[in-house]
Amino acid sequence: MARFSGKTVLISGGARGQGAAEARMIVAEGGRVVIGDLLEEQGRALAAELGAACAFLRQDVTEEADWEAAVAAAERLGGGLHGLVNNAGIYDPKPLMETSKALFERHLAVNQTGCFLGMKAVVPAMERAGGGSIVNISSTAGLRGSPNAIAYGSTKWALRGMTKAAAIDLAPRGIRVNSIHPGPIETDMIRVWTNEVRAKRLASIPMGRVGTAEDVARAVLFLLSEESGYMTGAELSVDGGVSL
Repeated sequence: MARFSGKTVLISGGARGQGAAEARMIVAEGGRVVIGDLLEEQGRALAAELGAACAFLRQDVTEEADWEAAVAAAERLGGGLHGLVNNAGIYDPKPLMETSKALFERHLAVNQTGCFLGMKAVVPAMERAGGGSIVNISSTAGLRGSPNAIAYGSTKWALRGMTKAAAIDLAPRGIRVNSIHPGPIETDMIRVWTNEVRAKRLASIPMGRVGTAEDVARAVLFLLSEESGYMTGAELSVDGGVSL
C-alpha cells in the first residue's frame, strides 16, 4: 500500500529543488500535496505536472495570513492535513563583518520565524486529522560551524532547538516533529559558490559527491510516514558524512 494514500502534506518553498522532489514522491505514493512558494511560475508548472493531487498557492512564510491560507488549501484538497515540511529558506553567505543587520534579520524572518509560524499554523488541522508529522529542514550548518554563514547558520542552529521544544509540546497532540540536516545539495541554493569554493567543499565530503534533492526527499518521506512512528525530536543528517 502506498505510504501516503489519502493523506495531504503541505510543503513550503515547494516550487523547486528539494521541495519539488518531495512533492513528486508524495504524489507518486498516493498522497496529495499543497506547495507554497513565492516562485509562482515554477509552482504553477509543478502543480500542473502533478495534476489534481497537487495545489499551488503563493506563500510568504513570514506572513501568518499566508500560512492560514495554505492550511485551508490543504484541508480543501481532502484527506486531512497529515504532514508539514518547513522547507522554505534563504542562503546568502557572508562572513560576520560583511553581514548587515538587514541581512541577518532577513534570514531570521524566513528561516526561523517562517518555521515557527508554520508549525503553529498546522496544529489544529493535524489534530482534526488525527495526528501528523512535521519535518523542519535545517542544515549541517546547524550541527557545526560553517564559513561565511553567521546569519544562515544562526537560523539553522535555532531550528534544532525549536524542533525539540515543539516535539515535546506536540507529542500529547499526536504530532511528531523532527529535523533533517542536509549537507551540500545540488540545488539553486549553492549556485552562489565559486568554482574554488565548490572544489573545496567537495573535497570535504567523505562520500565524494554533492547530494541530490532526491537524497533529501527520501529522508523527508521517511520522517513523514509511519515508518518513523516512534521518532520525534530527532536530527537526521543527509550529508554524505560531512558532519562526522
